[in-house]
Amino acid sequence: MLSQSRNAAALVVVIAVVAACAKQDEERKPATQVAARVNSEEITVHQVNNLLARTPNLAPELAQRAKSEVLNSLIEQQLARQQAVGKKLDRTPAVQQALEAARNEILARAFREQIAASQPKPAPEEVKKYYAQHPELFAQRRVFSLEELTVASKDDIAAGLGERVAKARSMQEVADWLKSRGVQFAVNRGVRAAEQVPLELLPKLHAVKDGDFVVLEGRSGWQVIRVAASKAEPVDEPTAAPRIEQFLANRRASEAIAKEMKSLKEGAKIEYFGEFGDGPAAAEARAKALAEAKAKAEAAAKAKTDAEAHARAEEATKARKASEDRARLEAEAKSRAAAAKLDPLPQRSIEKGVGGFR
Repeated sequence: MLSQSRNAAALVVVIAVVAACAKQDEERKPATQVAARVNSEEITVHQVNNLLARTPNLAPELAQRAKSEVLNSLIEQQLARQQAVGKKLDRTPAVQQALEAARNEILARAFREQIAASQPKPAPEEVKKYYAQHPELFAQRRVFSLEELTVASKDDIAAGLGERVAKARSMQEVADWLKSRGVQFAVNRGVRAAEQVPLELLPKLHAVKDGDFVVLEGRSGWQVIRVAASKAEPVDEPTAAPRIEQFLANRRASEAIAKEMKSLKEGAKIEYFGEFGDGPAAAEARAKALAEAKAKAEAAAKAKTDAEAHARAEEATKARKASEDRARLEAEAKSRAAAAKLDPLPQRSIEKGVGGFR
């Protein structure tokens, strides 16, 4: 009996030791990096997190759901990829070209990102200076309610448009004036904060008062902008600093990349063939000539259309005038005919009547 008790106690000790060892092994075992396995091919947690990183500032309560959706997308992608390989679609010329293009794009982007990452961060003095130099973006920032007319190019309104806008009290007056001259235009309205306005336009909008107009001339026509209303919403320097720093860093990176690419082009042996044999300058000249020829053709077609419309209007005016003249002549003829039909008084009656006055 005593031996049985000793054996039972020993068994309990062995079980406890095995359990403790198992627990230690489990604690030493690294957390798995595999999120799923699709037909023996693994999808890692790193892949999930890499895609999830493309959606920044995700709310914590949505994170788990987003992870599941990303993983499901990767599973479907893996299944489709396996089927494509099984059907040897990866060997078709179109797919091979696409794969090579993607590979080239990824490598080129990695090189540019390396250049960008090597640039020094903007100094606090640079951030402060940029804030001070652009009050329209920060200290005097405004939110604009804008009315816009994009006006098609037409030679005969070039002089009159600015004069008409200067006298206008509303955008409707400008639109009516354009309509009366057969000019095509597009209307747009919207609310834009200062940072949503192109930097080259912002100083002009910032300089005008509510109700004022700005006229801009472009290659294909004009843009008439009216500041219908605006309100001040300034941004202080501490709030603006991170955005300014990021902007300056991006600009510095772009300039560095452009400089490096220019240097690489100058140092490389680049040959052009076929239709590109004359080099980019000649290609640009050809493109410019084609654009000018197209613009001239469009202008000629538009002039022809305008001339035909003018001729039709004149013909309609002439036809209307001829119709009015015919109607007038017919009315006069009818009046004369009616007068001719009146019975004249007998001569004796006239004489008797005159004699009564004697």
